[in-house]
Parts: sequence; structure tokens; C-alpha cells
Amino acid sequence: MTETDTTTTTTGADWAAWQRGWDRQQEWYMPDREERFRIMLDMVEALVGPRPRVLDLACGTASITARLLARFPDATSTGVDLDPALLAIAEGTFAGDERVTLVTADLKDPDWPARLPYDSYDAVLTATALHWLHSEPLAALYGRVAELVRDGGVFMNADHMIDETTPRINAAERAQRHVRMDQAKRDGVLDWAEWWQRAAQDPVLAEPTAKRFEIYGEHADGDMPGPAWHARVLRERGFAEARPVWCSPSDTLLLALK
Repeated sequence: MTETDTTTTTTGADWAAWQRGWDRQQEWYMPDREERFRIMLDMVEALVGPRPRVLDLACGTASITARLLARFPDATSTGVDLDPALLAIAEGTFAGDERVTLVTADLKDPDWPARLPYDSYDAVLTATALHWLHSEPLAALYGRVAELVRDGGVFMNADHMIDETTPRINAAERAQRHVRMDQAKRDGVLDWAEWWQRAAQDPVLAEPTAKRFEIYGEHADGDMPGPAWHARVLRERGFAEARPVWCSPSDTLLLALK
């Protein structure tokens, strides 16, 4: 793994266990998470082939990168994020893997693409991350992403995209989802806050977790507009085509083609 501006210690922890714990915590919110990843990689293969250069945007623990390389061993991935704790897990997971570069950058900084090792990518992929942004900075980010995707390349965002024109459907989905989540909690699944409490108590992750909360504070959602908004803005910002290629009752995987 080539590191770009990363300083977190990546030894002394069971990184595979932290990855599994992160996956379980995320699946509590999104039981269809692995299906999203499968469809995402299906579309990568269909549109740019099995040896892509990928930007794992707001990569966190690099969940997308892990699945990308398991399926496409000749792929390369650049993971970019600002979260020092999640990046520590990514660094530990991919230490020594020359296919992976990890970059610390703030996606709200207009100059963040200058920190990347490449000027263009076959695919830019992100999941369950950009709902942190409000609509205006997200639209600006989409413009910068369009500049990074090569002609014929793709951008995919799998995230919460709420269609406000269907309030009764939304309420029914939310109620059913919370019944399932409550049962999973009774069965011992950690939620977001509990996972972070464990990270804060870990001797290796305690310091980067403290820095993470200095940067972000507590979890706060952005605007979460519907799929039609994302597709329209992506076309306005430089993509030729954009539409959902998968959805669940709560989430959408939206694909834009340059």
C-alpha cells in the first residue's frame, strides 16, 4: 500500500476483526448492503472492464476496495477520506498491498483532487457516505467527480435517497425497518454509537477516534434528496447519462456515465 499523507499507526490490532465489526454494524442499517456492492461491481465490469482504476470516494474502512480487489485482482484503488479512525482500519487492512493508495483529504475542500495520485479514473465509487453533505456542497462535489472520471467511465453512489413524493410508502418502510433493527439489537448487534464506543476504548484506535470526533462531532445527516435530484445534478455537472440501476425500499444505487 502506498500512503499519501497518512500517519496513523497500523500495527497492534486485529484489522480483519474491525472490518467484520464495521460490516455487521452497517448491515444493521442496510441488510441489502452486499447486494448493493455486487450490482456496483457488475456495472463496473460491464462498463469499464475487469481491470479498472477506481477511486473509492469517502472510503471509510475501504469496504468497496476490499470487494473490488476480491472480485478483480488486477484492479487498483485510491481510497480518500478524512476520518482518521476509519482510515487507520483501512491502512491496517491493506498494508503492503501496492494496488491500494489511501489519501487523507476533506471532500468539501475544492482542491482535494490535487492530493490524488492520478488525474483520471475509470470508476468513482461511493456508498453510504455522501448523505452527510447538504445539496449545495454535494452538487459541487459531483462537478469535481465528473472532472476525474474519464470519458466512458462511471460514477456510482449507493446511499439513502428519499423520494418525498411518497410519504406513506416512506413511513411504512421506515416502521418495518425499525422493527427489524430493534430485534437485531436484542440479538446483540452493535449500532453506530456502540461501535464507536468500542473504538474509543481500543488502545490502537482510541487516539484516531478522538481526532475523528474533533473533526465531525456526532453523526449528522445532510439533505438526502431523491434519486431524480441526483440524476439531474450529475447530468448538469458533466455526465452524459444517469439513472438508478438498483434500489431497495430505503436505498438507491445511482449510476452516471461520462
